[in-house]
Amino acid sequence: MAAKPKSPDFILFFSVLALLGLGVVMVYSSSAVSAQVNYSDSFYFLKRQLVWALLGILAMLFTMNIDYHVWRKLAKPILYTTLLLLVLVLIPGLGKVVNGARRWLGFGSLYLQPSEIAKLSMVLFSADSLARNQSKLVSFVKGLAPQLFMLLLVFALILKEPDLGTALAIGGTIFVLLFTAGAEISHLAYLGSAGVMGIIAAIILEPYRLKRLLAFSDPWSDPLDTGYHIIQSLYAIGSGGMFGVGLGRSREKFLYLPEPHTDFIFAILGEELGFIGTAVVIILFFLFAWRGLKAAIGAPDIFGSVLATGLTTMIIVQALMNIAVVTASMPVTGIPLPFISFGGSALIFMLAGVGILLNISRYVDYK
Repeated sequence: MAAKPKSPDFILFFSVLALLGLGVVMVYSSSAVSAQVNYSDSFYFLKRQLVWALLGILAMLFTMNIDYHVWRKLAKPILYTTLLLLVLVLIPGLGKVVNGARRWLGFGSLYLQPSEIAKLSMVLFSADSLARNQSKLVSFVKGLAPQLFMLLLVFALILKEPDLGTALAIGGTIFVLLFTAGAEISHLAYLGSAGVMGIIAAIILEPYRLKRLLAFSDPWSDPLDTGYHIIQSLYAIGSGGMFGVGLGRSREKFLYLPEPHTDFIFAILGEELGFIGTAVVIILFFLFAWRGLKAAIGAPDIFGSVLATGLTTMIIVQALMNIAVVTASMPVTGIPLPFISFGGSALIFMLAGVGILLNISRYVDYK
């Protein structure tokens, strides 16, 4: 049995709240113009983000006060429910199509993105499975096969939406979990090679993904179409300089940079707050990673250790991917920046995951 829980890790808690607070400010700053043009209300996205942030904080406080061992019993039911939702979202008439992607379930103004639940549910399932079968990880069939089956199933369903960015984030997170849990390096090397070939195939088989890859290599070859996002993002970051042009004074948000409050909010942040602002964000994510992994190292059991590693990796991998896209370090994947980008499902379930991580930290001796 775990020791009596203590107070949660304050530094971890502070880093998340700081990112969330900065995100609320930047959502308003980056979205005010497009909200006024499209909805005649410059506060349209801000009001929704405040609601999502409040619900997310409540979810975080709720999970923070639940013994993390409870999630071990719920891991499989939650994953099976997620798989059902991922299937339902692909059914015409049930899944909502936005910009050619079928990723949402719901009605009216209330929508749920099952792929966001999949991130958390896969971490819970993998943590439970790896903790139970750690001694079997030397065997590909008995140790890795259960993980790979579920991963490929979730990966295929999300890729069908299509949402390659989220699928890659989940795949990267589970790969890190397998490595930290003690899987054979040779097995991971084979899996990594197979994964790279699969990604290449997914890119080649979808013309728009191939165009994005070509645009990434030379965005100025097609500045008005496939290279447009990258070019405008670099303009925004480059014009920010050291201290930025000033909060609320972005020029790119005046309908130049698409999705300035979601996938490319980091570019607007760089433009308005400069290198100093982007450095603060990166430092806050570094603090989160440090304390999250410290909780993983000090967790009282294998399940807690693997779960803390997965929750930390899930968020950091997504942050790295978003920042890499915005800075033209990797092709556009359409993945939001954790805690900062506008979004409902992503924010709520990510904060719920942080709450579980904070609960694990309550059993860690930081002395």
